[in-house]
Amino acid sequence: MCTGSLLLGAAGLLNGLKATTHWAALELLEGFGAEPVSERVVVEGKIVTAAGVSAGIDMALTLLALASGTETAQAVQLAIEYDPHPPFDAGSPRTAPEGVRQRALDLLR
Repeated sequence: MCTGSLLLGAAGLLNGLKATTHWAALELLEGFGAEPVSERVVVEGKIVTAAGVSAGIDMALTLLALASGTETAQAVQLAIEYDPHPPFDAGSPRTAPEGVRQRALDLLR
């Protein structure tokens, strides 16, 4: 589970900002004064947060686009052949079949 956003929150950097993290820890962001949002990548000024491990690639491409332009980010996306087509529509609590969310939480424990 990727929860780097919680480190930003603990450092006091998310107060009053929208932020995201892995869905299983999303509600914890409120305790740091952040507004939790269920998005893959959130950009709030100089702060960028991502939801989960695979969303880290999305965040990296977003940061690259901000730093070097969209075309460069697209070229890197092509170079790493990042063209996700997951075999199941279960990558979000909103789309996962009934029972899968609890099973995932059990695995994370």
